[in-house]
Amino acid sequence: MKRTAITARAITLLLPVFILVPCARVHSQASTIALEPVLSGLSSPLYVTSARDRSNRLFIVEQGGRIKVLEPGSSAPSVFLDITFRVLAGGERGLLGLAFHPKFSTNRRFFVDYTRSPDGATVIAEYHASPAGNVAETSETVLLVIPQPFANHNGGMIEFGPDGYLYIGMGDGGSANDPGNRAQDINELLGKILRIDVDHSDGINSYSSPSDNPFAGPVPGRDEIFALGLRNPWRFSFDRATGQLYVGDVGQGAWEEVDIVTLGGNYGWRITEGNHCNQAINGGLCSTIGLIMPILEYGHTGGRCSIIGGYVYRGSKATLPIGTYVYGDYCSGEIFGLIGGSQRLLLDTNLNISSFGEDEAGEIYVVGLGGTVARLINPSAPPPEPLVIRGAAVYRRSTGALLQPITVKNNGKKFELVVAGTGYVTGSVIFINARELSTELRHTEVETLVLAGRLKADMLSQPGMLTIEVVNPDGVRSNQLTLEVVTQQ
Repeated sequence: MKRTAITARAITLLLPVFILVPCARVHSQASTIALEPVLSGLSSPLYVTSARDRSNRLFIVEQGGRIKVLEPGSSAPSVFLDITFRVLAGGERGLLGLAFHPKFSTNRRFFVDYTRSPDGATVIAEYHASPAGNVAETSETVLLVIPQPFANHNGGMIEFGPDGYLYIGMGDGGSANDPGNRAQDINELLGKILRIDVDHSDGINSYSSPSDNPFAGPVPGRDEIFALGLRNPWRFSFDRATGQLYVGDVGQGAWEEVDIVTLGGNYGWRITEGNHCNQAINGGLCSTIGLIMPILEYGHTGGRCSIIGGYVYRGSKATLPIGTYVYGDYCSGEIFGLIGGSQRLLLDTNLNISSFGEDEAGEIYVVGLGGTVARLINPSAPPPEPLVIRGAAVYRRSTGALLQPITVKNNGKKFELVVAGTGYVTGSVIFINARELSTELRHTEVETLVLAGRLKADMLSQPGMLTIEVVNPDGVRSNQLTLEVVTQQ
């Protein structure tokens, strides 16, 4: 697994770069972070995720070609999908990525990234869960096949962004120092972050490329490219709150880096490794004009060798300060956090960390290649605030005007419901009369938080009672509050 991760680069060259101090292992002075075992006995697990369908299930990707599913309260997973007969596994090859469609709860669609037997090409394919839910159909629809010139640097991460598009991490094709300079070649898909629309065909492929991709349409370059100049973006994630894309990019022989990747950005490889000119190219002389430097880097000291990109913590259990970016190193087993602009060692483990993962509630998990999944916990964390609705009101979306009293409206979608209370987290959802709203969390200047949900067209069309409830991603439900819709006098 050496060198099977990616990092996230900076938004602009003006962002500060944080460097992990290159010294022997140091221990966090005040860390109360611990690992709570979830599963063991797995076969080379590489990833853990959720379907975000409110089932609170965990899905674990095994390198050989299986996806397992763990039900809440269960201690033993079952097989969700087995495509070992399609997968070439070993080294940096195998079943590498899994992403559930944002509407998985209704369309049952999910996507995988694997290296194909026998030729080792990268395949991005679509599958469907069976109506029963805990098993998948084995028939596939292939979206992309990308030849791989070498056995390493396959990338492997796929994830849906907040824009609803599927993002795909592709390594530079392997070997040392990207001998084909593929990461900088806009006619190659290797060494890139790709972005595709899996809901619309372009008439030739079973997907299309968003029109704002930097090389879409008549512009020279591959339509699927979102960003370039990456060596091996093994794991990336989107911040639930901001939508920023954090990428862990595995380095060559000296530097590991994290980038915040944006549309059309060039993140330097093979010109640079981290913030440094690549010594193997042009005698270590280079121009960084037009390149975006990483937001953090660290060197290969203390047994460190390969960054494993992680997640920005947005959970409700106070495991870490909100906004902490958690990542680690495959070889050293260290787990780090970028907290308030400062890098800290959170935990020193004996794991070969293959990935991090996130559940529906935003809690972070650590995957050990030796066969384990564990949850990051903080034994000293205070209990979460109770989930309580303290007040609710309906406002006109265009002007913010309060609708008081709430009167019958033929077009209710012009209005939104604002619910004040405590215990809300990213991913909390408002329900009205058991119907889910499109919900966003809004922070206020007072101690309470507010959720805002867009009403549906018919919700104010008849007089009667609106029963309001909030449900958090972990399934916790609030009290209920009622508002009355009355006929206009």
